[in-house]
Amino acid sequence: MTTTVNISPTSPLGVADHTLFVCKTCASAWQDGKRLGESGGQKLLHQLQQLAQDWDLRDEFPIQEVECMSACNRSCVVAFAAKGKLTYLFGDLAVDGSASAVLECASQYYVKADGLLPWSERPEALKKGILAKIPPLSQ
Repeated sequence: MTTTVNISPTSPLGVADHTLFVCKTCASAWQDGKRLGESGGQKLLHQLQQLAQDWDLRDEFPIQEVECMSACNRSCVVAFAAKGKLTYLFGDLAVDGSASAVLECASQYYVKADGLLPWSERPEALKKGILAKIPPLSQ
């Protein structure tokens, strides 16, 4: 189940041009098959949502929560995706202190025509923990 926050301009097909995916299950504590309290992913998501209220790209780059991104041993996890661009999946993000770096990197991603995020240009929190760089779909 996913929920989009921040309504954004969309392509003619009704799909947002850019999306920041945030795993809300990351860094969960479990007992007897039930999640205990708020997960680290939910905390990171809330921090991102708060910071995004003053973010220049809040209307162009929606934040979409994702139930699980299947990188549980590398939590917390976020991804940047856009039509015609590379998709990036980042993990090992600290619950506290990563949100501003994620939005800074998303801003860098937004202005790159191909989405390429060279290591040397990324914020420190996103230099390590890259899990995937996926090529864009052919058009």
